Amino acid sequence: MIHTNQQWAYLRIAEGMGNDIFSGIRLLRDSALPDLVHAFSRAIFEDTSKSAIEEHANKLLQAMGRITPAILAKNTVDVKLAQKLEPVLVRLKDDASMPPLNELAEEVHMSKYQLVRAMRKATGLTPVAWRHNARIIEARHLLSEGQPIAQIAHVLGFTDQSHFHRVFRAYVAASPGRY
Repeated sequence: MIHTNQQWAYLRIAEGMGNDIFSGIRLLRDSALPDLVHAFSRAIFEDTSKSAIEEHANKLLQAMGRITPAILAKNTVDVKLAQKLEPVLVRLKDDASMPPLNELAEEVHMSKYQLVRAMRKATGLTPVAWRHNARIIEARHLLSEGQPIAQIAHVLGFTDQSHFHRVFRAYVAASPGRY
């Protein structure tokens, strides 16, 4: 598993491939891919130059763009539902503490059960999972800037550093320090 900065990855894609490579889940079968993935990984872990890493990334992404997926599951978004849920998503992202599910549901004129189903349909996640994911995305950004782990846990509203560590590890498959 390799975690990359999303902006960096999108820039690589914009430089020469279709911008829909990350739209959905693709199963790619091609005998050249493992070698390209390993070369990219080695470039990262052997601390090669930025330009060499980008060159390997470009080769890998270009190959991925040329391969017809064996299986393609496209993302489908219900735009109206996503718009209706916007106030909930804003509160989940911005409130310091987890807003009660009943309050969130009232904001969008749903029962709490309807809200959970609507969130799953619109985002693929429950409200709590979506909140954790949004906070982990922000944590990854702050970690890449060199912010201290304890400070990030506090700023993002985690109960304590160990709670942050557990959630981060569950979502990223690495500890914050390792990331």
